[in-house]
Amino acid sequence: MKKLLAFLLVGIIQISGQQIDSKYLKGISPRSIGPAGMSGRVTSIDAVISNPDIIYVGTASGGLWKSTSGGVEWSPVFDDQPVANIGAVAIDQNIPDIVWVGTGEGNPRNSQSLGKGIFKSLDGGKNWKCMGLEETRTIHRIIIDPRNSDVVYVASLGNSWHENEERGVFKTTDGGETWNKILYVNDLTGCADLVMDPSNPNKLVAAMWEYKRWPWFFNSGGKGSGIYITFDGGKTWQKRTEKDGLPKGKLGRIGLAIAPSSPNIIYALVEAKVNALYKSTDGGFKWKKVSDKNIGNRPFYYADIFVDPDNENRIYNLHSTVTYSEGGGRTFETLIPWSKIHPDHHAFWVNPQDGSYLL
Repeated sequence: MKKLLAFLLVGIIQISGQQIDSKYLKGISPRSIGPAGMSGRVTSIDAVISNPDIIYVGTASGGLWKSTSGGVEWSPVFDDQPVANIGAVAIDQNIPDIVWVGTGEGNPRNSQSLGKGIFKSLDGGKNWKCMGLEETRTIHRIIIDPRNSDVVYVASLGNSWHENEERGVFKTTDGGETWNKILYVNDLTGCADLVMDPSNPNKLVAAMWEYKRWPWFFNSGGKGSGIYITFDGGKTWQKRTEKDGLPKGKLGRIGLAIAPSSPNIIYALVEAKVNALYKSTDGGFKWKKVSDKNIGNRPFYYADIFVDPDNENRIYNLHSTVTYSEGGGRTFETLIPWSKIHPDHHAFWVNPQDGSYLL
């Protein structure tokens, strides 16, 4: 046995020391062998409303990019920062040079990359400062109070791979110098989505999601999941349940969209035993199922929906394709079909002043 082992070792050493003749490689084209992160996956888009040529795009592991030409040319503006994993970007529309970036992608598939907090730029992306929340690890939404640039809300899913308490909804009232956790359920439940009522910035609706990822398994849903509403800027919250029309049983990820032209209308894409689109016409108190047909696939991964600024019945739904509804979600048609390009759609922007302008 010892002689056999010695023989095998000598053979391995001899093989490893041999040079490969380059002629055998001529027919092999270059290919990516890793890492797992996908820089091409766009996770967030925001644009300056007063000048839509200025656009910021965040990617899953390729950093933050800026265009000042309406998307014709792009420049990386986050490459000197400690992470390149972008989960959210938000422009202060009152002072467009102020830009907030949340790091850590909010779509927790097994190629997700975690982040290191929230960053702020005062000069349109030339310089950045970390404003804390480093242990949240994922940030999926940032909302700036339109009345006060110092008031910012952050939705964090937390660490996807293990329990941690740095998750939920956070708020600053001093431009990011300090943060308060204003909505927390448990150490497995983070905030999957957050929307603000444009007619009343003290009212926000949050979608909380209990989940955990392992390398070989993913658990989506639990008692912590649900829809919460606040009318006082996060001081108190009300949870909506199956008694209010939401599905019975364990809920998973929920995507939210509020109709700017009629803020009492809110849509929720709900992962449940039967995934479905729900609608509220009273500002989120009562809900009714609209449809469970053709609403998308892989709800733990795709849950972003948007409403036209002028038409409360026109909805955009992002998944492997982009679909839209003209009937309040009863039926959907294809807007962007499946393509040969990697078909992940996680980011969308509708100009609030021109519903025909889409990014």
